[in-house]
Amino acid sequence: MRQPGEVTTGGGTAGNERLTAMTGAVLIAVLAAVGVTIVWIGQLLWLHMFLGLLVIGPVALKLASTGYRFVRYYTDSVPYRRKGPPHPLLRGLAPLVVLSTLAVLATGVALLLLGPSSRHPLVLLHKVSFIAWVAFVALHILGHLPELARLPIRGASAGGRAGRWISLCGALVAGAILAIALVGQFSAWTR
Repeated sequence: MRQPGEVTTGGGTAGNERLTAMTGAVLIAVLAAVGVTIVWIGQLLWLHMFLGLLVIGPVALKLASTGYRFVRYYTDSVPYRRKGPPHPLLRGLAPLVVLSTLAVLATGVALLLLGPSSRHPLVLLHKVSFIAWVAFVALHILGHLPELARLPIRGASAGGRAGRWISLCGALVAGAILAIALVGQFSAWTR
């Protein structure tokens, strides 16, 4: 049976949960690749910068899907109130995940746009925000593992599946367009 609002929101609370999980899975994969580039940053700095820009699209989608749930819950949407909030520890961790994510992306983009002459203190801020981000995101992922295990891949309430895939692919394309548009900025760092 369809939940109220499912037609207009692409699957209601279950659709939102699936979009958030799908986007999170893509982020884990792309960010794992970014992690590999850190190990060989001298040779893979160009790829580090490209993937760092690419990930901005999916990060924006993840923030939008979780922000949507947040707004719907706190504006007393019946299905979202019935679904309930995330675990209190995850709710407390959320602002730290968001702030550290924004910090690592903002410092990375600032470094790219300002060039190597901006190394100090931006490189230090980028590294520190990255370390904080890794810690917070690791806790975030661990905290969501139990509910991910219960999340059906396919199910009766799969309304909005096409919209979720379009949103996710669109976020990746937007990130790729941003990365391609800024490739010219890479040369100052890779000479």
